[in-house]
Amino acid sequence: MTQHIGELNPPMRLMMTPGPSSIDARVYRALATPLVGHLDPYFRVVMDETQQLLRQMFQTESRITFPLSASGSGGIEAAVLNPLEEGDEALICVNGVFSERMAIIAERTPARVTRVEAPYGRPVDPEDVRRAGKGKKVKIVGLAHGETSTGVLTSIDAFRKVADELGAMLVVDTVATLAGAPLHVDRQRIDICFSGSQKALSAPPGMSPITVSTRAEEAIRARKSKVQSWYFDLSSAMNYWGKDRLYHHTPPISLIYALREAMRIVAEEGLEKRWERHRQNEHALTAGLEAMGIGLLVKNPADRLPTVTAVLVPDGIDEVKVRNQLLDEFNIETAGGFGPLKGKIWRVGLMGHVSQKGNVLLFLAAFEKVLLENGYRAPAGAGVAAAIKCYSEAETAAAVSR
Repeated sequence: MTQHIGELNPPMRLMMTPGPSSIDARVYRALATPLVGHLDPYFRVVMDETQQLLRQMFQTESRITFPLSASGSGGIEAAVLNPLEEGDEALICVNGVFSERMAIIAERTPARVTRVEAPYGRPVDPEDVRRAGKGKKVKIVGLAHGETSTGVLTSIDAFRKVADELGAMLVVDTVATLAGAPLHVDRQRIDICFSGSQKALSAPPGMSPITVSTRAEEAIRARKSKVQSWYFDLSSAMNYWGKDRLYHHTPPISLIYALREAMRIVAEEGLEKRWERHRQNEHALTAGLEAMGIGLLVKNPADRLPTVTAVLVPDGIDEVKVRNQLLDEFNIETAGGFGPLKGKIWRVGLMGHVSQKGNVLLFLAAFEKVLLENGYRAPAGAGVAAAIKCYSEAETAAAVSR
């Protein structure tokens, strides 16, 4: 018997997850515009504009800057498989699930891979990378700028210095940070940098923006062997996004429309203002959580990712039950931990369109109510009050600086 399947009618959630994030109505409208062919003259112009905006997001002038038709994990594959071949040495910084994924992918190449690790909740020490690379001819140093699984932000500059000493290229995962935290690809001399569309850019999932330096392009073109993946071989994918627009695959046209519009929104706001907005909202959220007596996985405030906060689950509290109640009663979707942090943390996203003062205050009020009903007693209203105080102090400081 054939079951009737009704028309789609998904609920409208407040996506306070580590990704995807909620998107602006303008981005939804872009998704609904008419399809054209991927070699259509109109779409060629859209591609040019998309690349122009992406260069602005990455703060780069690199010719090879385009969105891969893939998730952020596809970005990892492209960034790691293209430079590495037999005989190469790679140092991969591992401090969470996604930086470990970079190591796992690298270990599937014929290259020799060394993991340089740090405990979850802390960035890798650049000195450990320096020691691991001593006496080796290192091809790449890889790291996650923002580790989504733990809420850790890693400062890039010290790793660029170490990579220079080792003669290595620097490969950086900015899936959780692009358009949400300060990033200057050219100034910081990142050789391969990739991201995801569904996080602080606030576009739908399915695209992985990537940019490649001249040095990295030359290294890829000088390979002695073919890249293990045909789909993620940048030497051929670059031809479609290059001036000749040679066919490689059929890209997700509607997703590119949406990404273009999402980046237009970022450009209108201004990157520096957007970075500061994310920073202020993360500060207010963490101030509210600490006022409620809730611990944070990342102890050093300087190491906290402005787009994802890892919140420790108090003893005796069922983290899944709390998340489900937030979803059922307030339409707020958050995430739990996974791997060794499963059941131990909540991950609260403040990414792009979601990173707003009203959402921070709503979450803290709802979180207090749900925790109270699950047996955790925080000082009444302390979270919201602390966040409001944080915002007030920021507004006063901004007024004084003007």
